[in-house]
Amino acid sequence: MTIFIFIVFMGLLLYYISFLMKIIRGLNKLKSNSVLKENNFNVSVIIPFRNESETIIENLRCLENQNYPIDKFEVIYIDDGSTDDSLEKLKRSISKNNISVYSVEATDYDRAHKKRAIELGIEKAAGDIILFTDADSTNESGWIKTMMNVFESDTGFVAGPVSFYSKNSFFGKLQRLEFAGLILSGAGLIGNNTPIICSSANLAFRKTVFNDVGGYENLLGLSSGDDELLMQKIAYDTDYKVKFCFNKDALVKTQANRSIGEFNQQRKRWASKSLFYKNKKIVVKLFMIFLFYLSLIAQLLIGLFWDTTFLYTLLISFVAKVVVEYTIIKKGLGFLYEKISVVLFLIAELLHVPYIIYSAIGGAFGNFTWKGRELKR
Repeated sequence: MTIFIFIVFMGLLLYYISFLMKIIRGLNKLKSNSVLKENNFNVSVIIPFRNESETIIENLRCLENQNYPIDKFEVIYIDDGSTDDSLEKLKRSISKNNISVYSVEATDYDRAHKKRAIELGIEKAAGDIILFTDADSTNESGWIKTMMNVFESDTGFVAGPVSFYSKNSFFGKLQRLEFAGLILSGAGLIGNNTPIICSSANLAFRKTVFNDVGGYENLLGLSSGDDELLMQKIAYDTDYKVKFCFNKDALVKTQANRSIGEFNQQRKRWASKSLFYKNKKIVVKLFMIFLFYLSLIAQLLIGLFWDTTFLYTLLISFVAKVVVEYTIIKKGLGFLYEKISVVLFLIAELLHVPYIIYSAIGGAFGNFTWKGRELKR
């Protein structure tokens, strides 16, 4: 029995490490293929927002200061039922003719509010390329230009880099490091031609491709997934390629969660869509990763209460996880952050285990709160 359990735990470790190595290989491919071409698409920047009074003006100023030709892009804000003064504040502050604001009509839907706001924006959009960001995000003046330059004739979707910013609190630093790991993992998977995750705070796609795959058809029953599920549709249902813009000029910065409660709700919302990935191979991969994290807790308990051998297997598993994940995190130096605190990284690695397990279970079976709304999965 002991040997069988040992083989299971080591098998899960090998699977997880091989998964991480694919991410590293993908990141290396991205760096070696980072040459950009000069494009001049007509672009529609779509920004759905709800209750962003504190951040939306800074977001507006960033978009007004883009160095992309003003006659080649428009900005479309979509108010998704804000209950604060976001809408009024935004309308008073607009100074450019290429920026417009629309509002989603009130509905009784209990899911997919953001997707419906995005659909309205795309319906109003005149651009060939749809570019997304969030209303609580900021970007540099070269953001649009840099994202557009990744597109080639066979490119259908481009994901961009996103970084958390916050005051120099311990919790904020932990989130920034953890989120950087997610972004780098998503980038590496794209570089390895197996797109799984991306962030709606920074992505772009051809409007024609969005229509070709049916947009959010069959996805409106889910509250989340306006980013990853669409990317996967384009990647696996069309001949178009998905790319990642590994360029600091394309970096979007977005606010970290202000409390553990907000962090918990965000991660449950993100995890809620994973069981509904159309490509079931991806679901199996993610389930295997979940089992690996579960095995770390199991090894601790078995080692303490049954056979101390499993404390050694736990040590091997955890050290291997730390070493390979640190290799991934280092790929973001000078890009998503300027330096890595080893102490902070090790603390994050310890907290990573229970958080992944809790978020996965909570996302699969629970509901969550987002922007003041109680949402079903």
